[in-house]
Amino acid sequence: MPPTVKSSLQLADDERFTLMKFRRNVQDVLQPNHDDQFLLRWLRARNWDPMAAEKMFRESLEWRKQWDVDKLEEWDPPELLKKHLPHGLCGFDKDGAPVVIVPFAGLDLYGILHALGRRDMIKITIQHLEQYLKLCQAQSKKHGPVASQVTVIFDMEGFNLRQYMWRPAGEVVIALIQMYEANYPEILKTCFIINAPKVFALAFSVAKKFMNEYTISKIQIFKSDPAKWKSAILRLVPQDQLPAHFGGTLTDPDGNPRLATKICQGGKVPKEMYKSKDEKDKENEDFTTITVRKGDKLKLDFSPDENGSVLSWEFKTENHDIKFGVIKKNNDGIQNEVIPLHRVAAHQMEEIGVLPCDAPATYSVVFDNSYSLLRSKKIHYSIRLLPPSNPMQEVSLSET
Repeated sequence: MPPTVKSSLQLADDERFTLMKFRRNVQDVLQPNHDDQFLLRWLRARNWDPMAAEKMFRESLEWRKQWDVDKLEEWDPPELLKKHLPHGLCGFDKDGAPVVIVPFAGLDLYGILHALGRRDMIKITIQHLEQYLKLCQAQSKKHGPVASQVTVIFDMEGFNLRQYMWRPAGEVVIALIQMYEANYPEILKTCFIINAPKVFALAFSVAKKFMNEYTISKIQIFKSDPAKWKSAILRLVPQDQLPAHFGGTLTDPDGNPRLATKICQGGKVPKEMYKSKDEKDKENEDFTTITVRKGDKLKLDFSPDENGSVLSWEFKTENHDIKFGVIKKNNDGIQNEVIPLHRVAAHQMEEIGVLPCDAPATYSVVFDNSYSLLRSKKIHYSIRLLPPSNPMQEVSLSET
């Protein structure tokens, strides 16, 4: 008999029927820990459409294989991330759900990406999500389904939008949001965003385009008014489970009200930790290197044999930017820019992307230096045309 939880008994008849149908459809991939509460997360994320929920669930299982998620708990993250990634568990709310605090202003994403790159940032995010999810499962066994989700406090005090205007940093944030939405549905109980400055509204207006309505409905945003946000938090979290800085009673042995012994505060990554030139040169061994002369262009043509093939690219330049774009030309000779030519600061951070392709057609990857009359540009690139059997999600995340 499949595992069940009390909440499944409280479903309406049509919802219970949909759950049974969903369980039957995914029976071939279910694990012992996939109880009704687990399956309900996917159904709710897809508005009780069992086919859409199945598609989402199976795609997530493939994603887990690609990232080897079940073994990530054994991964020892770089020391830099342990010291500079702001987050931590402070306790549990009144229902027994874990309470996580993120001093977001302490996130030096610019420094992390220059020192480590995107892949480690994504891996440690997955590791943290898996750890919190396991804790939720343990708490749920003690306190019931009310403890099966995470309460999060994002402290935006000192938040600076500037680093997120840097395109690679903004793209990483969006990629992490998309990854969370696709693979961890319905695990957020409440999210308090506190001390939000005016500029945060701009950042959030972009970020919420990649969130589903459920996630957005769980978010409460407060400006720098401690009386209001402390009152809201304390309605859900007991004082003895909360750092004093947020209205609780917990402090470090030295009296620090931010509970820094449990909540990593993050901070600037020292520039001496940025990748050295020798390390960057070693990375370039897997790339083709070419110089695009001043006033010139480089065009690389790819012709997929099957619909659903994926064109993937990763490139970086030395010292200067370059224009980049992808042009599609069909058999009738009609062409259009599927990725419009635009200047890319690939000397600051590698540019990575994917594009689903139609067949028959020719896709031309263009590196355009015609606008530069004084400087030639050295480019290190890796461009591949992958058949449909290679999931796009694998390319877009595991290659980063």
